[in-house]
Amino acid sequence: MKKFLLLSLLPFTLFAQKPSPKEINDWEKQAQQIEIIRDKWGIAHVYGKTDADAVFGMLYAQCEDDFKRVELNYIEKLGRLAEIEGEKSLYNDLQIRLLIDSNQAINDYKKAEPWLKKILEAYADGINFYLYKNPQIKPSLLTKFKPWYPFLWTDGSIGAISTGNLTIAELKKFYTNDYSPTSSLPQIRDQHSGSNGFAFAPKISKTGKAMLYINPHTTFYFRPEIHMQSEEGLNTYGAVTWGQFFIYQGFNEFCGWMHTSNNVDVADMYAEKITKLNKTLYYTYDKKLYPIGKKTIEIKYLENGLLQTKKFETYFTHNGPVMAVRDGKWISLKHQNQNPKSLLQSWIRTKSKSFEDYQKAMDLNANASNNTVYADAKGNIAYWHGNFVPKRDTAYNWSEVVDGTTSATAWQGLHPVSETVHLYNPANGWLQNCNSTPFTVAGANSPKKSAYPSYMAPDGENFRGVAALRLLNQPKKYDLNDVISMGYDTYLPAFEVLLPALVKAYEQLPLDHSFRTTLKEPIAELKKWNYHSATTSVAATLAMEWAQRVNRDIQNVYINQGEKDQVEKTIEFTKIAKAETLLQPLKVTIDDLSKRFGKWQMPWGKVNRFQRLTGQINEKYDDNAPSFPVAYGSALWGQLPSYRSNPFNTNKRYGYSGNSFVCAVEFGEKVKAKSVLAGGNSGNPSSKHFNDQAEMFSKGEFKDVLFYKEDVLANMEKKYRPGE
Repeated sequence: MKKFLLLSLLPFTLFAQKPSPKEINDWEKQAQQIEIIRDKWGIAHVYGKTDADAVFGMLYAQCEDDFKRVELNYIEKLGRLAEIEGEKSLYNDLQIRLLIDSNQAINDYKKAEPWLKKILEAYADGINFYLYKNPQIKPSLLTKFKPWYPFLWTDGSIGAISTGNLTIAELKKFYTNDYSPTSSLPQIRDQHSGSNGFAFAPKISKTGKAMLYINPHTTFYFRPEIHMQSEEGLNTYGAVTWGQFFIYQGFNEFCGWMHTSNNVDVADMYAEKITKLNKTLYYTYDKKLYPIGKKTIEIKYLENGLLQTKKFETYFTHNGPVMAVRDGKWISLKHQNQNPKSLLQSWIRTKSKSFEDYQKAMDLNANASNNTVYADAKGNIAYWHGNFVPKRDTAYNWSEVVDGTTSATAWQGLHPVSETVHLYNPANGWLQNCNSTPFTVAGANSPKKSAYPSYMAPDGENFRGVAALRLLNQPKKYDLNDVISMGYDTYLPAFEVLLPALVKAYEQLPLDHSFRTTLKEPIAELKKWNYHSATTSVAATLAMEWAQRVNRDIQNVYINQGEKDQVEKTIEFTKIAKAETLLQPLKVTIDDLSKRFGKWQMPWGKVNRFQRLTGQINEKYDDNAPSFPVAYGSALWGQLPSYRSNPFNTNKRYGYSGNSFVCAVEFGEKVKAKSVLAGGNSGNPSSKHFNDQAEMFSKGEFKDVLFYKEDVLANMEKKYRPGE
């Protein structure tokens, strides 16, 4: 096994690719065409003569705010995490290398149209110019960014890798030749993640203008807030995923777009029939034998201060890489995790000037991970459930492993948008999606499930969908403040199902059961609760600490074809759950609270806190350091404002995921918007913009978005050109 000295232990200058005099001159020249204005919140408003100038300045500004997050995203997409994190990331890197090919990214860049190449070069130049101008910044690994890097990661989603339900554990098992029989558990997606998107037509707006509510649920600090404008028609504001050059969720003068995650089937698992003849491996397809494709992948990983190299002989069929073994059969994956059209679509939608423009972007059929909620200045609202949807034989359950030996299971091209689940301008005047079924997206005006193949929208209802429909089905007209208030409603509908079952189990206990005494007061507290969380609510603390201990299955928001959805599973669970299953977790909860705080009667705001101390990728938390109380709880139980919190070797719970960048937008002759960001826009603890939105965020209070230059200048903190 080869060993290498850890690069970071040697002088940085030995390994940094020093820019040439021509590169430096070109960067300095381009920087003179760019103006960055930081407003009073530290948000960068980037103005350039060309789109490429705006991208250059945008990436420079991103690096100023948090270079380590920019770099980390590309280290991961290059499959090189193990070089900085060690052997624990070895198989994460292998998965990435099997699904994302650097050579393909390089070729995609070479084939890109000249206008796109200019943007890609500006992306790399903006980062590299920042590193040149800031030699005190020591990258973990990437000392020079390449213009083909964006083709590694063509989507802005936090969960952009699609693997069917194949896991990294299965990948490791296969490529370590561990064929011992074990049960194959499906991959469970992060059930607290996702997003909410709402669109409001003029008919239900107090001002007669369309509105959009942008509410992604991600890990905190995963996206900053930024504004980019050029003299070539670009003028876009919103959330950008660190290191990408397009606004992922946001708006321009004419329209806005919000993405929510879905479970549309976009990656399929195939069972292969493998035969060995004369020391050569073959797979069977339509009764013919084809040689297995092979590729040697070398991955470096850090161990005891040294870089070591591990080689993997990997396998491919025409379906894709072999990723697992199940029931003795090799499982390959058909996927589209690297799509140059997706990068193109991600950019051109930001310059859409009309509903028709946005539809043309959607016609690329390249968004493989998201739904889209849309609104525009002409009063249109629209919803698309997915976008990249392969055509397949409906006789198969595509959430399961299918037969890889026959062309009957092959993809048959893509569904055009007209065949996918979508809805334009429904009569009710609103659209919603909370990672839930599209068949309730507009209440009674929603698309009909029977009109579509089941693989196109296996998503079921979840409790956030229940909460959204409860509010939107009430006849009402909205303004921006009403939209924000609705988005921050603290109702938790899951407990309307769960708690009556808990109370019933308690009341049916034998009179001499020990729980009769120990749980009497907690049950009384829960019985009088109104199912809304608040900083003063003891019942909210009991309910949310109890529910996470009850049953893992009812936490499954993302479901596959033919499965019962979260609401159905929860109702079914409460009907069959034994008293012990419900009551014992409550006993554990009150014991745990008493151990942590000296009593179980703890108001939610005393337990549930927001704190940002270090700016590290893995934040540290301290019960003795200042923090803010938070009234909101887990979206898992149906609350629209998502706030995922846990103890981190602490007594109190600290939020780390959920509402991150939240924005409400009203369209018309002029755009009006309000937003809030978790903590602040800077990742530097010494910056005043590290935590300047923390208290607002904890309370759900929004600031005015500064979209027009006169407003930006009136609230300017500083103005400069990249490199100054």
